[in-house]
Amino acid sequence: MSRYLTDRLARYAVFAGAAVSFLVLLAIAVFIFRGGLPAFKEIGIFDFLFGAVWRPGQGQYGILVMIVGSVAVTAGSLLLAVPLGIACAILLAEVAPFGVRQFLRQAVELLVGIPSVVYGLVGMVLLVPAIRQLGGPGYSVLAASIVLMAMVLPTIISISEDSIRAVPASYKEAALALGATHWQTIWRVLLPSARSGIIASVVLGMGRAVGETMAMIMVIGNSITFPTSPLSPTRTLTGNIAVEITYAGGLHRSALFATGIVLFVLILIINSIAVISLKRGGHAQNLA
Repeated sequence: MSRYLTDRLARYAVFAGAAVSFLVLLAIAVFIFRGGLPAFKEIGIFDFLFGAVWRPGQGQYGILVMIVGSVAVTAGSLLLAVPLGIACAILLAEVAPFGVRQFLRQAVELLVGIPSVVYGLVGMVLLVPAIRQLGGPGYSVLAASIVLMAMVLPTIISISEDSIRAVPASYKEAALALGATHWQTIWRVLLPSARSGIIASVVLGMGRAVGETMAMIMVIGNSITFPTSPLSPTRTLTGNIAVEITYAGGLHRSALFATGIVLFVLILIINSIAVISLKRGGHAQNLA
């Protein structure tokens, strides 16, 4: 009887924890939408999303510059992080000896625990002066992309490695039995079979990059201008909120909350795509 009681209590506890998490998410959504919807009504959704001028003092609230800045930094970080992350995942899953694998895995886990402000500080001290030698102020899309690359790498590496390890061993054995080399097996069999999980890792890394704030403020320059090259400064959506929320009021404050709505919906879509990719990958492996 006590065993069934424990099982029932554990089930209720898990359900309560899930319900609390959902309620917290719902409360955050309600808070953001209550603050941001007035801006959409007064400014207009189209003018807010596609307006190229952000001058709160003159009543101009267009976040297109920040959207382009966020997309540029995210794309740049993924362009750098995806090849490195997948290569590291292959190394950990298939190539490295046990001792090296354990050391590298601990190093990857250590990257997760480093605060974002430390990444930003390293970028300010090391990256910005080096990039300044190439031209421009140094505070740029390139500096932000490199910092973000280091921050999203653990997500891409860990999920990609798990996806590669989840491929049935029979796939690898069959390829080797047919005369394929180890690298041919990895490239032609393991990676295509783990494609859904790898895509999910990239999408989750994208969500991490879009939502980053502090490190971006420290290295991107925070200039409300369209980036014309990787060496140009710009501003991201998250940076715009963090820089101006302390002194904003009235419509200005509501516009910043509306920016939060855009971010909230964007990250929700990104995470949903990642979950769907993981489910499809798991379903395909179960069928196999």
